[in-house]
Amino acid sequence: MSLITETNEEYYAGQHSFVGDGVTSEFTTTFDTPLSLDTASSNGNFTVAVTPSAPYIITLPSSQTVKLQPAPPNGAVIVIKLNTPSIWNNYGSYAYLTLNDIIDNFLVGYVGHGKLVSSAKRTDVLFHAKRGLQEFSYDTLKSVKSQEVTIPPSLSLPIPQDYVNYVQLSWVDNLGVKHIIYPTTLTSNPYNVPIQDSDGDFIQDNFGENLESASLTDERWRNAADYQLSGNYNINLQNTGVYNWNWAKLAYGQRYGLDPLTSQKNGWFTINEREGKFSFSSNLNDRLIILEYISDGLSSDLDTKVPKMAEEAMYMHIAYSMLAGRQNVPEYIVNRFKKDRRAALRNAKIRLSNIKLDEFVQVMRGKSKWIKS
Repeated sequence: MSLITETNEEYYAGQHSFVGDGVTSEFTTTFDTPLSLDTASSNGNFTVAVTPSAPYIITLPSSQTVKLQPAPPNGAVIVIKLNTPSIWNNYGSYAYLTLNDIIDNFLVGYVGHGKLVSSAKRTDVLFHAKRGLQEFSYDTLKSVKSQEVTIPPSLSLPIPQDYVNYVQLSWVDNLGVKHIIYPTTLTSNPYNVPIQDSDGDFIQDNFGENLESASLTDERWRNAADYQLSGNYNINLQNTGVYNWNWAKLAYGQRYGLDPLTSQKNGWFTINEREGKFSFSSNLNDRLIILEYISDGLSSDLDTKVPKMAEEAMYMHIAYSMLAGRQNVPEYIVNRFKKDRRAALRNAKIRLSNIKLDEFVQVMRGKSKWIKS
């Protein structure tokens, strides 16, 4: 039996067309994406268009079937179309398995009389599958997400809801080219900022809790001029402060000894753990940035997908985890599946690294150029 159930129209156009016969009122699709209906607006992640048009009551008997009342007339064209986000989620879906598929396949292939695991509860398999998906998401699976946002005058942005760790932050110029924003140790974001009196004692409220104020460190960092940190000289600064020198004198060594850690103009960021935000340097105000970060693969139903290239690694992880947590399992069996898990995970990393020989050769062509003095 073929694994592809969607029609060409459903996959590429995100729609399924029917012709009414005057009697049929239920129309069943074969979308990989389940249909959902918002009863408040008689709509959901799909729309229904009927030609000729008429008022219809739309219901959803199942996740793939749409019912129209009354039945469309003979010859009427009924088009069920997914909304844009659902169409996007549908593209490329053949490369993935759902977590439920992984669990069902494991129960069929590895659990039962005469098999590796004689019996297992579905909830136990679900637990180990979720833990495996989380661990693989950090360094094996394609779990990097990204946001395109503009930095406001406050110079801070909230950490994404499903954030686990950042991968890279970059600002985007007028050509659409990314420029990496680096983390910095030049400053930090204090977690507590208690108010003090003239003697340095903390001032408390009526409930015995310390009163908090805005951070002066954050305020000074937001107001800092970038050139004072990076040494970025331009002609408009030649008569200000330390730059009150002509270019000839600057060339004699005033700029000698700049630290590469700070001698760049892309800006810096810190993570404000107290407020749950990213804080940026002042030269990034109003910049368009791309925030790339890692999630754990379990934040929503759309995330709980496993690449087919890592399918075997998931089975080996579940098998090893279940055997390692049971009594009276011989140690050599546990060690065997520990090695199998390691090997399967290594293969998954190699496959998902997606290294193409022609792309590698193209990059290395530039390494053969002669460096002329």
